[in-house]
Amino acid sequence: MLKRVFSYAFLTIAAIISFFPFLWMIISSTNKSVDVTKGRLLPGSYFLENLSNLLETVDLVPALMNSAKISITTTILSLLIASLAGYGFEIYQSKAKDMVFNFLLLSMMIPFAALMVPLFRMFGSISQTAPFIGIDTFAAVILPTVTTAFLIFFFRQSTKMFPKDILEAGRIDGLTEIGCFFRIYVPTMKTTYSAAAIITFMASWNSYLWPLVVLQSPENQTIPLLISVLGSSYSPDFGVIMTAIVIATLPAAFIFFIMQKQFVAGMMGSVK
Repeated sequence: MLKRVFSYAFLTIAAIISFFPFLWMIISSTNKSVDVTKGRLLPGSYFLENLSNLLETVDLVPALMNSAKISITTTILSLLIASLAGYGFEIYQSKAKDMVFNFLLLSMMIPFAALMVPLFRMFGSISQTAPFIGIDTFAAVILPTVTTAFLIFFFRQSTKMFPKDILEAGRIDGLTEIGCFFRIYVPTMKTTYSAAAIITFMASWNSYLWPLVVLQSPENQTIPLLISVLGSSYSPDFGVIMTAIVIATLPAAFIFFIMQKQFVAGMMGSVK
């Protein structure tokens, strides 16, 4: 009994510590800037005023739309490419397969900051011949992050539990390999796709460093870049900044809570 009491007490404290930053963010969005700097923990009545000032100060809706376009496109392409790669690495046998996969895992050890300069130079060169995928385009943001070694590893680990007999049955019934993938594998692994979609969408939605480097026009700004602009002014209005952060958090939080069960099932399935 005492052990259970300590367990619940620890979990309660951990939950409060985890939830407090979000609570403070929401409360701060309803207060004036001076109240935020004082650390006021009581809700105010200035949310609508902060929202009005935010809409007057920056182009919020275009930034949200830019983030949505980049995140949705990145998520769709990442799921397609990473699942095909993970499926191929696990289903098809080859002597060189494990060697290639190990090289992919090694790429996870390279920090993205070390790749930014080569990537920027590469897209700068591309801009001269194909400006639609060069610097200051959404394609330049999407392509380097369209898939990752982690996502391929995630799909391969999940595919280890995939019943291979179903594929044999599909081949006997006349399905092609592409047909087996889209008509058998994809519907069966929907929880894995849900978990991967949440991870990819949230990472793309919150991405800051690479869009900051490659997106140079104000009209192409994403929501993290817009919040950064608000915070870099001479006298930042922290109430307005917190309001922008609350709005920027809502899409990712909404998607996570809607797909929470599928996310947990997909994550558990990948590590069994």
